[in-house]
Amino acid sequence: MRYSTQIKPISYLKANAAEVLNQLTERREPLVITQNGEARAVIQDVASYEETQETLALLKILALGNAEIEAGKVKPAGEVIARLRAKA
Repeated sequence: MRYSTQIKPISYLKANAAEVLNQLTERREPLVITQNGEARAVIQDVASYEETQETLALLKILALGNAEIEAGKVKPAGEVIARLRAKA
């Protein structure tokens, strides 16, 4: 994805807010908003934001799991299954 085509000044956002929101929903690409020639914000549609948050949550879970493996906090699967069956 090329962000260079998705850069607009804040004045464009102010004047075309409804159009910008429609384009965000249709294209599902983030839009970089500039102020005084500098990038100041990124806006995106809700569905893309939710997907990003879900992806980050999964990555965090994986990182926590890897940290537990490195710390030696693991047990053989057979032992865990036997313990779960004993509780049932």
